Amino acid sequence: MRYEAFEAAAARLWREIPEEFKSGIEGVVVERRARAHPKLQDIYTLGECLTESWPSSYEGPETLRSMVVLYYGSFLRLSRLDPDFDWEGEIWETLTHELRHHLESLASEDALEDVDYAEDENFKRQDGLPFDPYFFRSGEVVEPGVYAVEDDVFIELELRGPELPEWLEFGLGRARYRVRAPRGAADVWLIRLTSGVRARGEAYLAVTRRPGLGESVRSIFARRTARVHEAEAAAERL
Repeated sequence: MRYEAFEAAAARLWREIPEEFKSGIEGVVVERRARAHPKLQDIYTLGECLTESWPSSYEGPETLRSMVVLYYGSFLRLSRLDPDFDWEGEIWETLTHELRHHLESLASEDALEDVDYAEDENFKRQDGLPFDPYFFRSGEVVEPGVYAVEDDVFIELELRGPELPEWLEFGLGRARYRVRAPRGAADVWLIRLTSGVRARGEAYLAVTRRPGLGESVRSIFARRTARVHEAEAAAERL
């Protein structure tokens, strides 16, 4: 898609969003340049919500103003990596994503920033870079203990003690599953479920350790980095 067609599509899709959801937003700006991630290859920022506020005795659309920015170059580069790239679908998703940033700023919420953090840490993990082992907890909560990070799903199973049982049992929705535990010691195991559990992307069982009180106190002073290992296993439905 050429720049002019992209700009026209962005304007048309923006008009389709009801005005009551766009209060406090000045409009949409399309930048020609790409905005690449400073460290991760083939990761691009598609859009941003730039927000400013003015001092007031109350907060609301009158004191908080935003501008949505779309980076055409980022869309173009991603389209070259994906032959099935859906230009209008990606524009719509980016517009609504940045609109949610604005609405959460009005409500003084930061849930979407947490989601962005989780996605960024997941990219680091996939690229073999150091990452926060507990990043998935900042993802979108699907149900208690189950988190979505883009298309990937992370099911947390919290255990006590350093030793893993032979089988790890967990629930997802109304179903119960089990996987054979990997060998070794870690604070966090990220076990990719090769079968049994469906997800749009990958499904992981995130096995974490709940330390005892004494261990928690010692870790504050020791500042030990959590040990994280990854493995694969097939999930069996019980």
